[in-house]
Amino acid sequence: MNSLNKKTIEDIEVSGKRVLVRCDFNVPLKDGVITNDKRIVAALPTIQYLVSHNAKVILCSHLGRPKGEYKEEFSLAPVAARLSELLGQDVKLAKDENVVGENAKALVSSMTDGQVILLENVRFRKEETKNEENFSKELASLADVYVNDAFGTAHRAHCSTTGVASFLPAVCGYLIQKEISVMGQALNNPKRPLVAILGGAKVSDKIGVIENLLDKVDVLLIGGGMANTFLAAQGHKMGKSLVEEDKLELARALLKKAAENNVKMLLPVDLVMASAFAADADTKVERVENLSQDYMALDIGPESRLQYEAALQGAKMIVWNGPMGVFEMDAFAHGTEAVAEAVAKSKAVSIVGGGDSVAAIEKTGLASKISHISTGGGASLEYLEGKVLPGIAALDDLRRKMVAGNWKMHKTVGEAVELAESIVEETNGTLNEVVIFPPFTALETVADAIDGKHVGYGAQDIFWEDEGAYTGAVSGKMIADICAEYVIIGHSERRTLFGDNEVAVAKKLRAAYRNGLKPVLCVGENAEERAEGKTSRKISMQLQNALKGITAQEAENMVVAYEPLWAIGSGNAATAADAQEVAVLIRSKIEKIFSEEVARKVRILYGGSVTEKNAADFVQGEIDGVLVGGASLKADSFSAIVRSV
Repeated sequence: MNSLNKKTIEDIEVSGKRVLVRCDFNVPLKDGVITNDKRIVAALPTIQYLVSHNAKVILCSHLGRPKGEYKEEFSLAPVAARLSELLGQDVKLAKDENVVGENAKALVSSMTDGQVILLENVRFRKEETKNEENFSKELASLADVYVNDAFGTAHRAHCSTTGVASFLPAVCGYLIQKEISVMGQALNNPKRPLVAILGGAKVSDKIGVIENLLDKVDVLLIGGGMANTFLAAQGHKMGKSLVEEDKLELARALLKKAAENNVKMLLPVDLVMASAFAADADTKVERVENLSQDYMALDIGPESRLQYEAALQGAKMIVWNGPMGVFEMDAFAHGTEAVAEAVAKSKAVSIVGGGDSVAAIEKTGLASKISHISTGGGASLEYLEGKVLPGIAALDDLRRKMVAGNWKMHKTVGEAVELAESIVEETNGTLNEVVIFPPFTALETVADAIDGKHVGYGAQDIFWEDEGAYTGAVSGKMIADICAEYVIIGHSERRTLFGDNEVAVAKKLRAAYRNGLKPVLCVGENAEERAEGKTSRKISMQLQNALKGITAQEAENMVVAYEPLWAIGSGNAATAADAQEVAVLIRSKIEKIFSEEVARKVRILYGGSVTEKNAADFVQGEIDGVLVGGASLKADSFSAIVRSV
């Protein structure tokens, strides 16, 4: 499972609401007629959901490059007509040259529940691509809720993709949810072996993608013009082939990184050479060791095809971006076709992203055999590169980021109050949830000092009984009486030093819920268990035992903190990749115990030697925050962590 930490249309109430939906209707036109409506069809699930849930649906999109002025040939009128056919209802086009004009306002004001209208091309306004606030506000004025379902433009910070999200509740539609879920799995929790295929003209276009994938894949296949640069870096003389001379050192560095990461990186062993860049050029197949210097490489050769096909046979997941040659010319399309057929025949989950890759798949007629074809060219490329997509980053988080400070047995009452007040002051304005856990002796005084402020507070432990003859114990009833919101349960030190076993942790968890407290449930493996490959088994067991008898509704308010015992107080934090792997496991386990819906809502923290230098590395993907120990005892270091994530 890969969880998208963004609210979706199913996470908000849309009935009776005016909902502005950014779609990608940038469809190909010929003489005013749509020649391919796949992008319109891809938007239908979101639109149909909103219609069936009685929303007033206001669609917007760009089309082509009108460069900030009204041009009839870029009107969305053909899209409105096609939408009317597909939806079985009249979709009126607001014919305003300035997009948000009198026609749009009149149509919106008269809308009934379940009705759909379409605004004119947002790029008729010069402000759109500059993300100027005035146009964002105009768009927002039409609606109560904003939905982004245009993955193809999610890498652009424009008014209709990011700006409007500053003024309305902002969520994603089904298409973005699907794109991120599928590609996110490939990057964060892939089925293995994971094979990536990269092609296209230049290494420089995909440096970031290659570097990112070399940390994640088992096999990397290189084709297209970019293969020439890698071959040249190995010392092969490439003749008139496209070679980026200024990227040879980079290519050598990437080859070295592949070797260091134990990634099998395959380059062509033979090439289809052409006398000119032309469909009717003379051609011949040659080994890379002996290429004709007056010819140029325009496709991978037959032996390379066989090697690539063999590498794809055992794959469990395949990511493909870029053709193997100049596939637009039939003479140089055989490499791309062979790879496409191998991907289609594979039993792997296959993901194709990028405009040329999609075009190549469609040309071969094998699109139906591919698990997922991305609707975003530049967006999918940047996502594979590991970049943040502004159109998605701007949406409302489902799981608010959390930074928790566990002070353990430190600070007197006076010191605790001073530190708490300093943290309140220095973290003012943060959008993250900040929670501190003082010693119980100082908890009530700290609570009185910061009550009503943006910093929350909780207890470090809880006893499983609410009252009785339990000397020195602190009950959930006592903690709740102080108006604390959270309590830490199963912390590594409670498990290792005080003997809290799985039965005790489970009883404490139920006591927390019984008293209206939100638990921060800690799980983690020791060094020996990790060395023996038992991390997954240990954490799954801890979760299974702790969550017995807990309802789904209760679980939604739980926070799970992954604390590798070998990292606590050692100064040796887990790597970000290690933490992500375990976080994926935790969320998957919660999904199995409860449901996908519950798993999406549960926040997961990392704890273990967290500092201001490494905190941001952890808080990404499936990890929603950090549980901080030593670095939370000083206001400046703790506040720096809060600001960094």
